[in-house]
Amino acid sequence: MASLLPLLLLLALLDASRATNFEVGGDAEWVVPQAGDSQTYNHWASKNHFHVGDIVHFKYNVDSVMEVTEEEYNKCESSDPIFFSNNGNTEVRLDRPGPFYFISGATGHCQGGQRMVIKVTDKARPPSGPPSGAAPAGFGPAGAIVVLMKPKG
Repeated sequence: MASLLPLLLLLALLDASRATNFEVGGDAEWVVPQAGDSQTYNHWASKNHFHVGDIVHFKYNVDSVMEVTEEEYNKCESSDPIFFSNNGNTEVRLDRPGPFYFISGATGHCQGGQRMVIKVTDKARPPSGPPSGAAPAGFGPAGAIVVLMKPKG
């Protein structure tokens, strides 16, 4: 079993290096969309591909973000959210496949369109090659990880 430990550590490192950080809304912050544009965030989410381990980053001022159930999302309210943050700089790791429902906790903001559903898949991400001459993220300049093992005996 001890001989499997280096392999498991290597696999964990490779998996973590493939996670993607997403800025919610792209260049826009987590704000109430302009009138008549209530699908802003769902439109943004539908153009991206989210995988288990990815991180979504919410940037906002005088607001909050809540992860809620589908029912609470549809009602635009929650008295007991799955997750709540109001620090203006919130990161949420997508830790399971399936839908994640987010709404603003500020009064009236969700009804104004500040809400989003992210659909997360656990399917493996196709490997993306690094730019020519660059090592993949998480690797040294030689582009490899060396695992040193103490010989038995």
